[in-house]
Amino acid sequence: MNLPGVPYTFRDPALLQEALTHRSRGQLNYERLEFLGDSILNFVVASRLFDLRPTNSEGDLSRLRSRVVRGDTLARLASNLKLGDHLIMGEGELKSGGFKRQSILADALEALFGAIYLDGGFEACRDVIHHICDPVILGLPDAEELKDPKTRLQEWMQARGRPLPEYTLIREEGAEHAKRFYVTCRLPDSAEKVEAQGASRRKAEQSAAQKILKALND
Repeated sequence: MNLPGVPYTFRDPALLQEALTHRSRGQLNYERLEFLGDSILNFVVASRLFDLRPTNSEGDLSRLRSRVVRGDTLARLASNLKLGDHLIMGEGELKSGGFKRQSILADALEALFGAIYLDGGFEACRDVIHHICDPVILGLPDAEELKDPKTRLQEWMQARGRPLPEYTLIREEGAEHAKRFYVTCRLPDSAEKVEAQGASRRKAEQSAAQKILKALND
């Protein structure tokens, strides 16, 4: 028994059924398999990146792995496999469109990996993960591009022996559920200073750092 697009045939169809069963359907569901599959996926992707990116640092490899194993990426891969069409769900979850929900699709894909591991062993599971995830892994940008603007600005300053940028929250506006945060980012050893805003202080600071980086690179 197998799934379209997944190069593996289950010897024990019950494992596949469990991997496709949402908790809304009953006590026997994919959650335990998801736990197992998540761990295997992280290891296999880490090993693949370790081989493919021999010059990247530990931090770079971690960022690259996160891009592959994060929920929205897995949900997209699961959608490509039309995994939602095969999910076994309770009536309420089915009616609410749970088979399209990103978090459920991502969890089910991890559960599928866990089921393949139990059914066919590590090498079979590794090969399936490579087959499904390699289009993402091989298309990853340079690790430097995955760093957030604050990190890139900090490293830019440190590499030149310059003091770290200073971020200041200058005001907050809007209702509690729709606040906007306004911050400045200033370079202590120059007149460079920008203001930015965001839905959170962190996002505002990232936006300000991006503006400073653009000014420095220009």
